[in-house]
Amino acid sequence: MGNKSDVGTIGRKLREGKLDGPEEVLDWDVGREQRETNRERGQLGYWFHAGWKYSAPVRLSSPGVPKPLPGFNRLGSGSSLTQPAGMTPTWFRFLHPAALLLALATAARGEDLRVMSFNLWHGGDAGKQPLSQSAAVIRAARADLVGFQEAGGFERDGQRPNNGRRLAELLGWHYFAQGPSPGIASRFPIVTNTPGKHGITVKLPSGKTVRHFNVHLMHTPYQPYQLLDIPYGNAPFIRTGAEAVAEARKARGAEVERLLAELKPVVAQGEAVFLTGDFNEPSHLDWTERAAQARRHPVAVPYPSTLAVTSAGMRDSFRTLFPDELAKPGVTWTPLTRPDDPKDHHDRIDFVFFAGPNVTAKQCAVVGESATFADVVVTPYPSDHRAVVATFDLK
Repeated sequence: MGNKSDVGTIGRKLREGKLDGPEEVLDWDVGREQRETNRERGQLGYWFHAGWKYSAPVRLSSPGVPKPLPGFNRLGSGSSLTQPAGMTPTWFRFLHPAALLLALATAARGEDLRVMSFNLWHGGDAGKQPLSQSAAVIRAARADLVGFQEAGGFERDGQRPNNGRRLAELLGWHYFAQGPSPGIASRFPIVTNTPGKHGITVKLPSGKTVRHFNVHLMHTPYQPYQLLDIPYGNAPFIRTGAEAVAEARKARGAEVERLLAELKPVVAQGEAVFLTGDFNEPSHLDWTERAAQARRHPVAVPYPSTLAVTSAGMRDSFRTLFPDELAKPGVTWTPLTRPDDPKDHHDRIDFVFFAGPNVTAKQCAVVGESATFADVVVTPYPSDHRAVVATFDLK
């Protein structure tokens, strides 16, 4: 429930630069069903509650029955109104003064977008949960764009269902199948895709477009297991960071090169671009000398896949906001075993990267099974990977 403020208070705070944002005047519980419906349509229909009734612009279909005006741009949980397409001064006369001030302030702040990476674990079938539980994870994360990995479900009658598409349909979203495993679900319309299907273009309600790339890299050989003598996929055991880099390049180097062939030109153009993925490989930002000295990992390894992506101009949203790899490990693999399990090694292998001169990372959260390991908790949790969701401000 938002705080109630009168018109004078909001105006004063706005002039002094102390307005906390739309939560200062939004009553988040009023019209929730309508709000969610409008979110699905890519519109914004929040009701304001700041000491007056229906201060948001409304039109009346009958006396006392408010409806949101069409044409609003959806900005996400941390924002409110922007100028509707075709707004005229006449329209402003029907807007309460404080709501007008808030609209202008939030429009200047930019547009929020929440981007998520989510390995479904064989389309959600392996976790033995209904697909609706995977939908619950996405709703809890309040995501707008989701890169899926392992979208294919268990085989039935000789066919593997695309549960990523089914999940998008369940949410009422758009979907792009990249192949048997990866896919992208979008709250907003998908305009086009790259020839190699690594990425899509999405049109936001504001009219802006963003690019979303998504990957699921080769799972074996898995270098942390090779370094720790944990048998997996008949891979040889290794001892040094240099050996780990060589093994990682053999496993995923060609995949990363194909990705970068389509990603680099988009980054170079200065577009707003996001990359999600289960890399099946840790980050060079995590396996540092400092982490090795703290015995978080056996040795320091400059893992090549994340290094190649960041060298191409992308930024790791989690490490951008939480640069201390020891204080905030952000583990995504795996909720299935204990952290001290000698037959496993917990790591951060699921990522949300971003680029663009007008893109700022505001928040990044791990989504999982308990508050001990996750910032957003969903129980029962349906996957063997924790998900990652990042919130961005688009100017």
